[in-house]
Amino acid sequence: MSGVAPRPPATNPAAFARRCVECLVRNRRAPEPPAEPLYGQRAACFVSIKSRGELRGCIGTLEPAEPDLGREIVRNARSSACDDPRFPPVGPEELPHLTYSVDVLSESEPCTVADLDPRVFGVIVTAGWRRGVLLPDLAGVDTVARQVAIACQKAGIAPGERFETRRFTVTRHREEGDHSGD
Repeated sequence: MSGVAPRPPATNPAAFARRCVECLVRNRRAPEPPAEPLYGQRAACFVSIKSRGELRGCIGTLEPAEPDLGREIVRNARSSACDDPRFPPVGPEELPHLTYSVDVLSESEPCTVADLDPRVFGVIVTAGWRRGVLLPDLAGVDTVARQVAIACQKAGIAPGERFETRRFTVTRHREEGDHSGD
């Protein structure tokens, strides 16, 4: 390893997610992913949308559902804008107030709760067919107990019920100047 950090993509994945949502909301065809190595790799991702600093949509995949990251971003940007059951679809009047981030996930690995660190690792909890996920490094999630409790609540896993855990890391891409959640 040379010790040189990889160069960031010329086209920020968060800016690409913005273009995808803007095209969708304006009834235009989704843009083609940039012809850059990052977008050609196969990886899962989450696309998060915020409006004036508050969550507006967040949908993603834990395993790749598309042949490459570019198409994965297109898919999850659309889902975050239109299919997050917590929110109505994004409307054209909202577009100027939205900010985007894209979290590219590593493969998950089995772990114990003691192996978690909410600043470093996202968590997946499962009990039978129920599954809850929480991304890492989220504002207000400062302890492993809180991280696991939120993931369990999302999965419908009752306190004291047995569950399995997996962890993953993310590479977070935000739009220029967006430091919400820092």
